[in-house]
Amino acid sequence: MRVGRILELSELTVEILLEETHIRIKDVLSTKNGEREYYFEVAKVSGNRVSAIPFQSVIGLKKGMEVFKEEHPLQMMYSDNILGKMFDPYGNFLDDNKAEDYKDDRRREVYDCNLSLSQVEHQGDILWTGIKVLDFFAPMQKGFKMGLLGGAGVGKTVLIKELIHNVYEGLSSNSVFVGIGERSREGQELYSEMKEADLLDKMAMVFGQMGENSTTRSKAVYSGLTLAEYLRDEKGQDVLLFIDNIYRFIQATSEISAELGYMPIENGYPTKMLSDISEVEERINSTENGSITSFQAIFIPADDINDEAVRAILTHLDGQVVLDRKVAEKGYYPAIDVFRTTSKLIDVEKVGKRHYDLVEQALKYLSRYEELEEIIAVLGIEELSKEDQAIFYRSRKLRNYFTQPMFVSENFTGIKGQRVSIKDVLTDVEDILRGVYDNVDESKFAYIGNCDDI
Repeated sequence: MRVGRILELSELTVEILLEETHIRIKDVLSTKNGEREYYFEVAKVSGNRVSAIPFQSVIGLKKGMEVFKEEHPLQMMYSDNILGKMFDPYGNFLDDNKAEDYKDDRRREVYDCNLSLSQVEHQGDILWTGIKVLDFFAPMQKGFKMGLLGGAGVGKTVLIKELIHNVYEGLSSNSVFVGIGERSREGQELYSEMKEADLLDKMAMVFGQMGENSTTRSKAVYSGLTLAEYLRDEKGQDVLLFIDNIYRFIQATSEISAELGYMPIENGYPTKMLSDISEVEERINSTENGSITSFQAIFIPADDINDEAVRAILTHLDGQVVLDRKVAEKGYYPAIDVFRTTSKLIDVEKVGKRHYDLVEQALKYLSRYEELEEIIAVLGIEELSKEDQAIFYRSRKLRNYFTQPMFVSENFTGIKGQRVSIKDVLTDVEDILRGVYDNVDESKFAYIGNCDDI
């Protein structure tokens, strides 16, 4: 149905003069230039004028071109064989020769959220990752939303890849990976790595690539959620949803908001940032049929964890894993700041008294260690009491112990990756803290599995 004509054009918006007024926000409009079709989504309606955001480049569009309304809002095509495939946010294939075996063409609207409050489940089994520092300080359960926070180059993507590998091995769970503003090289690397690890057939990937416009980048998360919801609702699966990077979603919506002329809040973020984040996060839930467990990488601008966008995302999460540049500079990987890393599961009733007490004791030791470092720098270690010397050396062993050889970095480190059970971790930490390994050199604890490897 024809609804109007193009009035003005820019790189990120198409202004349309309406002839038909029954137009709503998020309606999809289209036009055609020769054989090429163009699609836009309504973002702002002002009387008989519409501001729409284009799904692709506007090159080829002209003022005066006829505009038509599509039957449905943005949809994602899905089928029983979505796994092993790489899509853009509009359901087009990004990998070779995948369309041939895609027999079904069922569709879901990407903004649909059909769950009522009564359908949401709050309890789930604990999800052990095999990564020592995570399972000990920040355990998670099915249905959790966990944030991976860190600045550029501290290891967020590497940790996500390791989680994918380890959780796959521990659970027979399928997953959806959403790349928002990813470099095309990084997308290809992930695809190749998953293929080499024989994990590709358990994963669907959605990429809004860095070179695409802000509309495409912002829609990636909605399309990824739609595929995850299909696996949960229609296939009854426990789904792992990896988002790398949710902060880039905010950046993309900020660009769109600025182009539409909305007044930004502090630091240039859009006025509806909170509602945009809520719209995404509140769709990540568990039901009696299945669950969606989310791991979200969060870029920290200028390493400022109090940034407005970062804080807005954190309010929705069940835990956070903070990667710190200072930890990375000391050679500890994963470079996790254990003092700012938290989980709602660290509770006596949920993980048990032994685990809870060990976490408290370990944090007490590591906190005292940082104080002792400053004292030693001035006075020397000989001035410490025997008790403080014991705390100092045990803490160094503990810090080394929480490093870990990763499967996804074997080619770079030459060290075989390892998964470590929580049972072994608790035993090892307990033994280190009570002095069982006092006569063992601290270097022996770095980049091992459990203490049996010493």
